[in-house]
Amino acid sequence: MPAHEGHQGHEQHPGRRAYDAVIVGGGHNGLVAAAYLARAGRSVLVLERLDHTGGAAVSTRPFTGVDARLSRYSYLVSLLPGKILRDLGLDVRLQGRTISSYTPVERGGRPTGLLVGGGEERTRAQFARLTGGDGEYAAWERFYGMTGHVARRVFPTLTEPLPSRDELRRRVDDEEAWRTLFEEPVGIAVEERFADDLVRGVVLTDALIGTFADAHDPSLKQNRCFLYHVIGGGTGAWDVPVGGMGALTDALAAAARDAGAVLATGHEAVRVDTDGRTAEVTYRTADGEGVVEARHVLVNASPQTLAALTGDEPPAPAEGAQLKVNMLLTRLPRLRDSSVDPREAFAGTFHIAEGYEQLAAAHAQAAAGELPAAPPSEIYCHSLTDPSILGPDLVARGYQTLTLFGLHTPARLFERDNDAVREELLRTTLAQLDAHLAEPLADCLATDADGRPCIEARTPLDLERDLGLPGGNIFHRDLAWPYAGEGTGRWGVETRHANVLLCGAGAVRGGGVSGVPGHNAAMAVLETPAGTEI
Repeated sequence: MPAHEGHQGHEQHPGRRAYDAVIVGGGHNGLVAAAYLARAGRSVLVLERLDHTGGAAVSTRPFTGVDARLSRYSYLVSLLPGKILRDLGLDVRLQGRTISSYTPVERGGRPTGLLVGGGEERTRAQFARLTGGDGEYAAWERFYGMTGHVARRVFPTLTEPLPSRDELRRRVDDEEAWRTLFEEPVGIAVEERFADDLVRGVVLTDALIGTFADAHDPSLKQNRCFLYHVIGGGTGAWDVPVGGMGALTDALAAAARDAGAVLATGHEAVRVDTDGRTAEVTYRTADGEGVVEARHVLVNASPQTLAALTGDEPPAPAEGAQLKVNMLLTRLPRLRDSSVDPREAFAGTFHIAEGYEQLAAAHAQAAAGELPAAPPSEIYCHSLTDPSILGPDLVARGYQTLTLFGLHTPARLFERDNDAVREELLRTTLAQLDAHLAEPLADCLATDADGRPCIEARTPLDLERDLGLPGGNIFHRDLAWPYAGEGTGRWGVETRHANVLLCGAGAVRGGGVSGVPGHNAAMAVLETPAGTEI
């Protein structure tokens, strides 16, 4: 059986009748909140439905008899503030990637591509090789100079009370940047600043990860997605957690437990009753039901789950739009573009079928109810950055992991036959990759102990079933601007119930492996007096 390697709960029972805070869901945000509150002296209970904590941020051995620990669902870290790591004393190492991205393309009948990374001069030469001049690289430097300025101004606000829109605008202090990122569809900036189709596509992809939108979507949900992808750490860099994502959530679970929080796995919260001052949380286990009292309830789950627990009107349905594929290879495949070493090409983000026009065509086809003919995707090889996720024997034999994230595949496309559509989409997605390889990817796939290829794919419907993600949406709902709006509350975690907070990805400033909603929910609780022990 594949092994789940989220942190196994040491405390299987609540142990007492009442707590200062009950946290529903033991994903990374719930664990962050638990650690902060327990360290502040509050009594804390975490109720986790599964037999392990970690939620979507876990490491797993998905292939039978193979010693490879993959970050199965979420896999890169950018939005986790160093403040949280320091505050909680977490012994977690985030390893940067020397290569940012590689995007293969065929031009003039020959294979070529764009490698970004390895130093300024090398990247400049790569742009010139692809585009025939220095204009696109100069535009690239100006554009990401602008986003870097915004990142340095905005990222520190994520762990502060929500600024107003005007306050954040003053903090950004760059009207061109504000208009480009916060007011106009990002497609305008991409088309005005860049001329090359492939360069345009590489820029746009950060606006589409897990977000089904066109570059010119008037809702600007693509802008919000882009913003969160370029502000992380004040730099926009995306790092690999050494030891896999499970190493991070294991450290969080240990920090919470060491501070006195009780982690009760196998306990599914089924109802929250509250009068705004105290609450009762009903939970279900294999042995029956129980009830625990709380002064505060923090829900580390989707807004839909929150509504179901409290009996409130549920929000509009969410929809995910990604294909997630995990693979183990005996070796990295050779590229048709022989000027690039596969160990560099796959070390960063390997873009497939993500030219600007390709992305637009794929979105239009999916919006019309069809699978994209050329599904766009991006691929990462984490074992190049962190070989520790593979057993020593696999490392010695040159094995590597590959993770693929497909775009523009909304959940609605899978409703007619999830299994059949998954297989069709996987086949056409890998065919897009094979078009840029000098050998078929299938020839490089490892096999498990039963002789099956080491590859697994997950659709939005699979993620909804496995993780409770509404519609398979990795952000739980459309991302929100990181400033206050109507009904957002002081920290962006408040609900209509005074003592019930939302600390999952659906909170304002949620999404990604950040811990920000967990931190902010804990801060909201700690602003209220501890009061009398209950």
